[in-house]
Amino acid sequence: MKLVIIKYNAGNIQSVLYALERIGVEAVVTDDESLIRAADKVIFPGVGEASTAMNYLKERGLDQIIKSLTQPVLGICLGMQLMCAYSEENDTPCLGIFDEQVKQFKPDAKEQAELKVPQIGWNTIYDLKTSLFNDLKENSYCYFVHGYYAAKGIHTIATTDYVLPYSAALYRDNFYGVQFHPEKSAVIGEQILKNFIQL
Repeated sequence: MKLVIIKYNAGNIQSVLYALERIGVEAVVTDDESLIRAADKVIFPGVGEASTAMNYLKERGLDQIIKSLTQPVLGICLGMQLMCAYSEENDTPCLGIFDEQVKQFKPDAKEQAELKVPQIGWNTIYDLKTSLFNDLKENSYCYFVHGYYAAKGIHTIATTDYVLPYSAALYRDNFYGVQFHPEKSAVIGEQILKNFIQL
């Protein structure tokens, strides 16, 4: 099985590689179109800022390549947000694979004391749908680090709550996205990565 991690200016590629190693899977990190298209599975990770990341993808034609892939693709954190239609982060049009909009957390004055932005830490995911969440219990804990979120919509396959309910995961055709970091989510994250590899 050939697994590719898309190489771009994303901050969490190394930790994704380590997580895959822990479950006995090797991956190639590349921005080479032929290697990406030949892969059985593709991971599109990301930590960073939406407009810079989208500019980088466009300059290298990776935006068109990602949208045209037919094998299973997993977007992680910023990777998932970039697969949405639009991000409020620096007014950024994104890949448009998912129809959902990415918005900034805006806790009200009362919430601000308790709900810091960005959200950093463990949170539960629920209303789990699709085989990406096989063998997972409702309200499993995953690790999140983000100040923007994908609104709930027709492609939502898992929900979490912080300030408001929002998409913890999205799915459309061969594309999956998770807002949390499976590579930092201990055994739950490892199970999700295994489920993706078995799709």
